[in-house]
Amino acid sequence: MNLLPIPAFSDNYIWMLHDAEHAVVVDPGQAEPVLSTLAQRGLKLLGILVTHHHADHVGGIDAIRAATGAPVWGPAYESLPEPVTRVQGGDSVELLGGPWQVIDVPGHTSGHIAFFSTRAQSQPLLFCGDTLFSGGCGRLFEGTAAQMQASLDALAALPGNTLVCCAHEYTISNLRFAQAVEPNNPELAQYLEHCQQLRKSGRPTLPSTLQTELAINPFMRSRAADVIAAAVHHDPQTRPEDPASVLATLRQWKNVF
Repeated sequence: MNLLPIPAFSDNYIWMLHDAEHAVVVDPGQAEPVLSTLAQRGLKLLGILVTHHHADHVGGIDAIRAATGAPVWGPAYESLPEPVTRVQGGDSVELLGGPWQVIDVPGHTSGHIAFFSTRAQSQPLLFCGDTLFSGGCGRLFEGTAAQMQASLDALAALPGNTLVCCAHEYTISNLRFAQAVEPNNPELAQYLEHCQQLRKSGRPTLPSTLQTELAINPFMRSRAADVIAAAVHHDPQTRPEDPASVLATLRQWKNVF
């Protein structure tokens, strides 16, 4: 299996998984990059997976479906370009490298889902849309901090070597914020240097791994003493015993960072 982050817009990635003959794409906000990649590599598209309804994740679906006939799987309770096979947590999708386990991860949007497979390639693979970023998490546009905390906890329970396929190249800015929260985290400093070198050479910082995110991502570390202390210092109204309260403070802080 080959995993490709296809650049779209200014900082999106449309993820493609292929076996040199057949392919799956995730969150195709633009059609042209997907169709040109399929043509260049001689691939047949078997399906489209969608994590949530935002335009930069679904805008290319109609054109791709018209060109390829590929079916679409997406969240049960969000508005999407029809026809879509609706799925929710506990469901699975039998598709290239699957089965793909569906995980409910509300917070960024109310019906956001993620797709997880242990068979797609040598490491488990997670397509998490805009719920989890490397070094960060999505804005709480429709959900609550408690929902996002529960969603990140669900992802944290997956195997540590899981490849985390986020939908945006936000890593450097996220890590700069993370250093404001945890300036004395040595793994964070090393990871930032690594990611800066990747970007200088024109390479994506993604995929990350879940193990990495648990070590450097403040939104995955809302129970860590230094993260709690930073949140309380930033906003004394933060309830240190409540991880969702800590996450809410971090998210509000990041929004204006």
